[in-house]
Amino acid sequence: MAALIVTNSAPATPATVATPAALTDGLRDIKPPLSIPTGWEWVWWVAGALAVLALAMLLWLWWRHRQQRKPVAPVVPAHVRARQRLRQALAFIEEPKPFCIMVSDAARAYLEERFDFHAPERTTEEFLRELQTSNLLQDLQKESLARFLESCDLVKFARYEPGEAELRELYDSALRLVEETTPPDALSEVTPPAPPARPVAPPPIPK
Repeated sequence: MAALIVTNSAPATPATVATPAALTDGLRDIKPPLSIPTGWEWVWWVAGALAVLALAMLLWLWWRHRQQRKPVAPVVPAHVRARQRLRQALAFIEEPKPFCIMVSDAARAYLEERFDFHAPERTTEEFLRELQTSNLLQDLQKESLARFLESCDLVKFARYEPGEAELRELYDSALRLVEETTPPDALSEVTPPAPPARPVAPPPIPK
């Protein structure tokens, strides 16, 4: 009869099965490739800076060439501008107040441009006070200018209405001041003559 053999070994435990998560816990991402400096990076920086400078220079040259092609308006001298304004005032010689305002403004603007007087910004009294301390005009010119400005103020502010002959005297006085103070290198310019005075109709003869 066969003998029965009994062993005391412990029961077998099931083997541990590795999960996918456990298999990937110990793995790391692949590192990117390392850039190894070659020593030529500064060449690219210098080349880029030179390209930017060259582009800026080309743009500047283009802009300058375009500006030079634009027509430049000639500078009109102060005495020429004053004569033009005085001639324009003659169109209003039949209206004493507008005429005196235009003639006075033309003279004041000329004195400011020619001698740096602050004539347009001041009253006649203030301007004449400054004029007396200046040596830019002769004494006779100062006296003539004072009479001219005071006569214009009578028309502008005191409602004085002079005749056409008196208005033409104001025009001649302003024009004479401009001609006497014109720079020597511009004396060759010819001033257009003033239009002739209109003939005055005789009063009607009573019947």
